[in-house]
Amino acid sequence: MSVRIAMVVGEASGDLLGARLMQAMIAQCADIKFEGVAGPLMRDAGCKVLHDADRLAVMGIVEILGRYRELRAMRGALLQYWSDSPPDLFIGIDAPDFNLGLEERLHNKGIPTCHYVSPSVWAWRKGRIKQIKRAVDLMLTLLPFEKKIYDDNEVPACFSGHPLADEIPLEIDQSSARDTLGVSPDAPILAILPGSRDSEIRFLAEQFILTAKSVAKSVEGLHCICPLVKASQVTLIKSLFIKLAPELPVKIIDGNARTVMAAADVILLASGTATLEAALVKKPMVVAYKIANITYAIVRRMIDLDYFSLPNLLAKQARVPEFIQKNMRAELMAPAVIKLFKDEQSKKEQLEEFSSIHKQLRCNASETAATAVINHFSLC
Repeated sequence: MSVRIAMVVGEASGDLLGARLMQAMIAQCADIKFEGVAGPLMRDAGCKVLHDADRLAVMGIVEILGRYRELRAMRGALLQYWSDSPPDLFIGIDAPDFNLGLEERLHNKGIPTCHYVSPSVWAWRKGRIKQIKRAVDLMLTLLPFEKKIYDDNEVPACFSGHPLADEIPLEIDQSSARDTLGVSPDAPILAILPGSRDSEIRFLAEQFILTAKSVAKSVEGLHCICPLVKASQVTLIKSLFIKLAPELPVKIIDGNARTVMAAADVILLASGTATLEAALVKKPMVVAYKIANITYAIVRRMIDLDYFSLPNLLAKQARVPEFIQKNMRAELMAPAVIKLFKDEQSKKEQLEEFSSIHKQLRCNASETAATAVINHFSLC
């Protein structure tokens, strides 16, 4: 008998995780069907798309409030659909503000639930662990320290490792990456990654470009590379470079962020999953982030963390310079970037830590997660 699994993802990183999990589950349990909120990768892997994942890609409390009615209507429609036609299992991938509430309601109707990618209960809104305990039958974590939190709270959990750590080789060929992108084999290169969401780029891009302009005064022959995925983002970044740093050589790449990272000497990027990818590519980095002031004023009272970037959280020390909110200014970030170009010891310390992180997270993640789900829910 065919197994039917409902899934909901909220953005590109979740779509990638979902597609790989689907493929690994199908390899172990062939007669299995997927449906739900998905992106293009999950669609290509065989998921029946009920809604596009782009509709859930919202950043910040203020931004979510602006889309509240639409998101509430979508969750209500999904709840009704799966209540009328219950799947064998629901898997929510990331997007906890949307998924946990849906999981709890489905769980109350007797539908088994799994959540893939732990919410940051170790950082803020720690009370969510109570809702997770009510809503989730199995938690799949990407980071090793998360499993203990669930063990302590009697929530079944499996540390599966991170798929990126499996996919990215332990050694990266910078020369090959530069050949692929058609950039100079010898020029010092700064990769600029101001986020994948339009809202992130609006908040970060200007100060990132001003930082690069300042770095160019100390790093002779500096070139910049910026990977972007949307035409509107390309237009915005090009106009900002023309306005703020017309003399600075810059190459805009259509996506292909990992190759851009591999080609770079140093990376300046927005906090998020990309910082882990940069660490796995073994590139020195400076991390920054900014959100709406009112959102930050609310969130900062809830956060209990010494660091906010994933490499520092995994290292449990400040290996990567971080600049958040009012400190996300070119005059503060530029010296940190320059130091990574010129100070070999600072660069070495980061790269040694990144190698350690890579080995820790390299666990055959998708297959491990798929096995945990299939065994826990007795799907095959």
